Amino acid sequence: MPNYYPIMLDVRGRRVVVIGGDRIAAEKVQAFAACGAQVCVIAPEWCAELEQVAQEVGGQLEMRRRPYQSGDLEGAFVVIATTREPELVEAVWSEAQQREQLLNIVDLPERCNFITPSILRRDPLTVAVSTEGVSPGLAKLIRQELEQHFSRAYGAFLRLAAEARALLRTQGVTYERRDAFFQEFYRSPVLAHLEAGAEAAARALTAELLRQYGVEVPRSFEEGGAGAIDERSLAS
Repeated sequence: MPNYYPIMLDVRGRRVVVIGGDRIAAEKVQAFAACGAQVCVIAPEWCAELEQVAQEVGGQLEMRRRPYQSGDLEGAFVVIATTREPELVEAVWSEAQQREQLLNIVDLPERCNFITPSILRRDPLTVAVSTEGVSPGLAKLIRQELEQHFSRAYGAFLRLAAEARALLRTQGVTYERRDAFFQEFYRSPVLAHLEAGAEAAARALTAELLRQYGVEVPRSFEEGGAGAIDERSLAS
């Protein structure tokens, strides 16, 4: 029986508190800021990597160059701590529990109510690998192997799929017909064209497939001017 329920969090505009000034803290700050979170980092000493990340994320980061204090977690949606100091661990754990917040203390699963997987990102595509904390090294190895299978073209592939899906839905194509379209789309040479850098050929082939399903394809689609599509439109 699994111990964890996998989930994807929308942290856009939400407050995330990171306690720690080491390289791992820098990675966490960068990852949450990239997802649109408002990050507060608390630590008396900051490593060079964290200083660099602070410059990169700019206004998304609140900096508190001091030790953690009780009350620092107020308003946080997610709390991350990279410390291994027993007293600090217990203080953060206690406050987060009282506030019923999502908490991850790195490498201390007994003081976490969620754990983070090893993540592979290709823009809208996210592949997460977890061993439920038993062997993070194996999770990392599997993720590295998956990187060889999922090329960076998958990002463009899924964005194109989102544009096609928007046309299918707005023109009233039934769910069953949309499903049939994507069975053909995902098995077509579209991805191969994108991997070769031939976006025009990929769009032309997609447009041809759409027309076979009775979709009127605007010129802007074939020219690549359909505009950004909300990535959530990929959800069923």
